[in-house]
Amino acid sequence: MTASIEDPNFYNDLDLSFAKAWDLIEPGVNKRASPAHTPVVGTIGGDGAPQLRIMVLREADRVKRRLRFHTDVRSTKIHEIASNGKTSVLMYDAAEKLQLRLWGEARVHDDTTDVDKAWSSSTTFARRCYMAEQPPASPSQEPTSGLPSWIEGCQPEEMQLMDARANFAVLWFEISSIEWLYLANKGHRRARWDWYDGTQSWLGRWLIP
Repeated sequence: MTASIEDPNFYNDLDLSFAKAWDLIEPGVNKRASPAHTPVVGTIGGDGAPQLRIMVLREADRVKRRLRFHTDVRSTKIHEIASNGKTSVLMYDAAEKLQLRLWGEARVHDDTTDVDKAWSSSTTFARRCYMAEQPPASPSQEPTSGLPSWIEGCQPEEMQLMDARANFAVLWFEISSIEWLYLANKGHRRARWDWYDGTQSWLGRWLIP
């Protein structure tokens, strides 16, 4: 099929579609307004039910096929991932009319050099949430931020954050499959790419939308 002048260059091109997928993902690291900045991350709960939450994208590495998120080491998702690392990530760019679904394996680091680097590169205000006195999702008799009362509404100093470092962890998500859906009045386009360790390469194919 010959693309019309209104069609984007990736409309009928698998390679360009794959590149466009990453062009959607990568700005999410540094641009708050990017749809990829706060994707939906899904894990499998201890009861086998899917568990979804919004997370902030901190790093995207096209070559290593991985995304980085930050989390509290005491959170429920840590136990879920330890039991079953199968994870999915969902992104949708309304302006570009593109949906991305990513599948792969997640692993959590809480005591490595790259975690220390990630901790120190975050703002003190962003790190304040790791000062919570109880684990996330702990029951409470009243509405609460979980933070000590003396730090609520304040930006902590480095010395005040020392103990909170133990609650901080990095979640790495290694991508093994990418599926995209491009919405167009003329006709949608859907494609999927799977990573093959044997050839160290992606294999893509078109799908019926």
